Amino acid sequence: MSDIRIFSYLPNPRVWKSLIAADFCGVEVEVVGDRPPNLGKWLWDFDARELPDSERTDDSSHARTGRRGFSGTLYKTDKFMKAHPYGTVPAAFSPDGEIGVFESNSILRATVRASMQDHGLYGRTEFEASRVDSFLDAGLVFGREAQVYLLGLNDITAETHARMAAAYEFYVSGIDEALKHQDYVATNELTIADIAYVCDTGQFLRERRSEEALLKNGFKAISLGFEDDYPRAYRHLTSLAARPEFANHLGRLLEGV
Repeated sequence: MSDIRIFSYLPNPRVWKSLIAADFCGVEVEVVGDRPPNLGKWLWDFDARELPDSERTDDSSHARTGRRGFSGTLYKTDKFMKAHPYGTVPAAFSPDGEIGVFESNSILRATVRASMQDHGLYGRTEFEASRVDSFLDAGLVFGREAQVYLLGLNDITAETHARMAAAYEFYVSGIDEALKHQDYVATNELTIADIAYVCDTGQFLRERRSEEALLKNGFKAISLGFEDDYPRAYRHLTSLAARPEFANHLGRLLEGV
């Protein structure tokens, strides 16, 4: 039995946070899911599974209207909605399926809390843990804006571009400043703040692959000066991404960075 089970669209850098942490602290994380267009064919549940055509009907007791990135009909059990009242993915569950944990940083926290090892990934003291939380919380606006921005790159607006630029500058400049004083983001050891930083920023850097679409709409990629503007943050990201615990999950995410 796994320590944590996650249902999500795949691939998903937000899920990779927990998988990377699990490799560092000896936790077994089971991930079940499919590509985003296919999740409408799945039953969203602790025991998530792909449904046959005969069970995907509008009068199904599990049928619900998709929201937040999914349109059309989705199939979610009452037990799923009890565990995950916002009805979103990634959706993590305790081993017995009774407790749901949502939002990628909270799932990340749950992963390291499930470990029996002395790993330091959530700090060594209560105040270090709170400092780790501070960086995770500071990344929330950045992550939210990045999700909206990346999904709308082909039809970007000036407002969306400006909001993303502000969120990027705020988050990455803080990371760069922190690394002026120590080798890792939150403490003198690797923590989940570093893991979240690599996954969230690496996902955002995908905008460079859509530079043509941005230029067509009169915009430049926000992260083009990343290497020079935030050299400590850049070096930290690339050095961590090369470590096997990261590289095994990131794949080609940082290709060209």
